[in-house]
Amino acid sequence: MTQIEREAMEYDVVIVGAGPAGLSAAIRLKQLDADLNVVVLEKGSEVGAHILSGAVLDPVGLNQLIPDWKAKGAPLNVPVTQDNFYMLGQAGQIRIPNALMPPLMNNHGNYIVSMGNVCRWLAEQAEELGVEIFPGMSCSEVVYGADGAVKGVVAGEFGKNPDGTQGPNYEPGMELHGKYVFLGEGVRGSLSKQVIAKYALDAHSDVQKYGLGMKEIWEIDPAKHRPGTVTHTMGWPLDANAGGGSFIYHLDNNQVYVGFVVHLNYKNPYVFPYMEFQRFKHHPMVAELLKGGKRVAYGARAISEGGYQSLPQLAFPGGALLGCAAGMVNVPRIKGNHNAMLSGIAAAEAACAAIKAGRSADLLEDYDTEVRSGLIGRDLRKVRNVKPLWSRYGLAASLSLGGADMWLNTFGIRLGTLKHGKSDALATEPAAKHKQIDYPKPDGKLSFDRLTNVAFSFTNHAESQPAHLQLKDPAIPVAVNLPKFAGPSARYCPAGVYEFVGTGDDTRFQINFQNCVHCKTCDIKDPSQNIVWTVPQGGDGPNYPNM
Repeated sequence: MTQIEREAMEYDVVIVGAGPAGLSAAIRLKQLDADLNVVVLEKGSEVGAHILSGAVLDPVGLNQLIPDWKAKGAPLNVPVTQDNFYMLGQAGQIRIPNALMPPLMNNHGNYIVSMGNVCRWLAEQAEELGVEIFPGMSCSEVVYGADGAVKGVVAGEFGKNPDGTQGPNYEPGMELHGKYVFLGEGVRGSLSKQVIAKYALDAHSDVQKYGLGMKEIWEIDPAKHRPGTVTHTMGWPLDANAGGGSFIYHLDNNQVYVGFVVHLNYKNPYVFPYMEFQRFKHHPMVAELLKGGKRVAYGARAISEGGYQSLPQLAFPGGALLGCAAGMVNVPRIKGNHNAMLSGIAAAEAACAAIKAGRSADLLEDYDTEVRSGLIGRDLRKVRNVKPLWSRYGLAASLSLGGADMWLNTFGIRLGTLKHGKSDALATEPAAKHKQIDYPKPDGKLSFDRLTNVAFSFTNHAESQPAHLQLKDPAIPVAVNLPKFAGPSARYCPAGVYEFVGTGDDTRFQINFQNCVHCKTCDIKDPSQNIVWTVPQGGDGPNYPNM
């Protein structure tokens, strides 16, 4: 194979991903030393294009990064005014009194936001400080130095043929080298996954756990709109099939975020997360809210749920994992953006100190220490047992036991740390152990088929490139996953990427990669761990407007 020659650019710090973690790191670096050369590489067509989050934002990270954010016009315009928690049954609901909820669950002082728009604003602040930001630049490879440390990344490779060979308009991209490289790719990032494996960063941590979050933006009847209202539900329609729940957030402009999370450790391969979401909207409480409204956007992405015990080593030779690339979501709060921002700040401070001391391409141990002992660690430690309790004992037990554990942690009483057990892929059981689930057909008013909804993610991939969803063994989907697990990829993907075409000996596995919304669920949940998510060429994928 011919070695590709690429031009190289040198920076002090190279940051992969223009999410809240990466942009916070970039801003903090320039605040500390205006002369540092900092670059942020973003695979989306613009900053915010691939950002999808609930989102109720705890401003603790923003307060630390830009204390005068209000005066500077940060798009935090809808403060939370009311918190609702409901347990749903098929025909009704029971409200859980707020007084029973641990203080950490209180959303007072938080804001309902579009994290895509928050990131766009953060990018403006970063550029004003002199940070270089390049959207549409997928980072496809890690570059290692002679000493084995991470030296940089390859970005901007375009023009490959579908078979992976170089096309007539091939562009090799560039190598961007840094004294330190920060990976802020979000959940299950392709480069982060490689670096974690290469340096065995997860050797002493528990298995990582995940959920699939799906979200729609609705414009509703102004008479039903309650800006600042936050509602979370558990129970129906998932019941015993899977863990998870919903969120409904009233933002401004008569819009609501309607979201649904399914924990990916479900056993029954017939579970269809997307259809559970669609069914949820037919609950009387939700249907009444949405009646007469219209869905204007859709998207999905995986959520890291392992928490404190699943954090890998965060510093590697030459760089660091930021935010959700490491897994910093507080599961019961359904919040991770504040910790992502705090991690970016901490990494920036560690790197700046190291560079000033004449160091480069070594371990930023101070960063790892700060995350575990500082605000992030304290936030995650308090809720570390909620997820494993839910996984072991189900919803009812997790409400009582998990709630009790959070209350005890609030008073500084710790009862130990539970393990998560199997990975989400290994949790999937053979189809023979389970019954098929009969999902109602979408009505086109409240509920929609996948392909119709994917159009509202504004996703686009050039068909002339290689599929960014790769199979380790092309035979496994039909030879193993279909007979043993009833072909779960046809259901766990929220974008209809995977399908089994034909019957009998003529059955083949088809990958419609053009539909991919970059959620990474396939890379996580495939029971044979046969699907590898890699980056497509830069700028491809969803184009979320206000997610």
